[in-house]
Amino acid sequence: MSVQTSDLASVDRRSFSAPELGALVAVFTAHFVSHFYYLVLPPLFPLLRDRTGLGFIELGLTLTAFNVVTAVLQTPVGFLVDRVGARPVLAAGLLLGGISYVAIGLWPTYPVMLAGMTAAGLANCVYHPADYAVMSHSIGTRRIGKAFSIHLFAGYFGGAVAPAAMLALAAWLGLSGAMIAAGLLGGVGALTVLLFLRPGAADRKADANHAAKPDEKVRVFTPVALSLTGFFVLLSLSGTGVNNFAVAALTSGAGLSLQTASAALTAFLLMSALGIIGGGVLADRTARHGQVAAIGFVFTALLVCCVAGVSLSGAAIVATLGMAGFLSGLIQPSRDMMVRAACPPGAAGRVFGIVTTGFNIGGAIGPLLFGYFMDHGRPMWVFGATAVFMAITALAAAWGEFRSRNR
Repeated sequence: MSVQTSDLASVDRRSFSAPELGALVAVFTAHFVSHFYYLVLPPLFPLLRDRTGLGFIELGLTLTAFNVVTAVLQTPVGFLVDRVGARPVLAAGLLLGGISYVAIGLWPTYPVMLAGMTAAGLANCVYHPADYAVMSHSIGTRRIGKAFSIHLFAGYFGGAVAPAAMLALAAWLGLSGAMIAAGLLGGVGALTVLLFLRPGAADRKADANHAAKPDEKVRVFTPVALSLTGFFVLLSLSGTGVNNFAVAALTSGAGLSLQTASAALTAFLLMSALGIIGGGVLADRTARHGQVAAIGFVFTALLVCCVAGVSLSGAAIVATLGMAGFLSGLIQPSRDMMVRAACPPGAAGRVFGIVTTGFNIGGAIGPLLFGYFMDHGRPMWVFGATAVFMAITALAAAWGEFRSRNR
């Protein structure tokens, strides 16, 4: 399903072609599964603590293992994607992720949980390099911002349904049954990728507009790419608290029921997904992507500060986190456009692999920090620290925009 050069060069057509739609179905499914899998365990932390007697630091260590493995291996996988193509790598990652959660469900002990999350981290390292390689090589320039927004929407939608889905599955099938059911999703995702993304669809050699010359050495460890990696570390830290510890923090610190706390997290993630749709249109209409990111994070930080420091009812917390989610989603396509601008020809998999490693560096540090707050009786510090990281991220985006304009 590779896109012809004439299609990629088109400046008139704004709708997606059939080959582009096939590529979008594949990356939509993969990104949905990847974000769903990242939030399989965290909504169950209160239940797992009661069942296993583990503290939040020990449970957070499973997420640290997940992120450390992804951080170490994501860049090499990016090189692999550019060499062998995205299709086999993406399908293998989806299958491995599914097997990891099935194993945790079958043998629900802490050592297996750590090993399973380590394997899931290996699976997770394929998604960003492979998905962005598919889009960069298969989607026309006039539609790439919208493609990024659709891809991001899929991820946030997967994360939005995960908390409620896992709690419902745990109530229906038990903790082990819920894990096994979640694991089956990986097989469905792998099958979808194999059906909709034919061999060679996302190979850089198939795209004359984005391919480097055969004898050309492509520099990917550039100052811009490395600075964007640091920016993604801050992005990850600013999201780790809300995404992974919101349910536990709101039940312990704000006195909400498990269902209301889960609804607050779902509101944040679902509204993020909706914000992403508008953000895709905005990203295609402006070149000031760093400025969009900076403004969005400032207002998101203010809303999260309200959750941290103001006594709000359960309904008000759900509404506030929903508004914060919408704003955080609005800036995500602009974030990806910042990375795409740093990609040399034929190196999308490598550059996105390098830059998005920042997510996993932050994701390795964040669970231990926020788990410490939880275990030491400071649950609402989760939101306070998240707001601080968001404010720092806004400053980093504004500084990046300033440097870009000067260049």
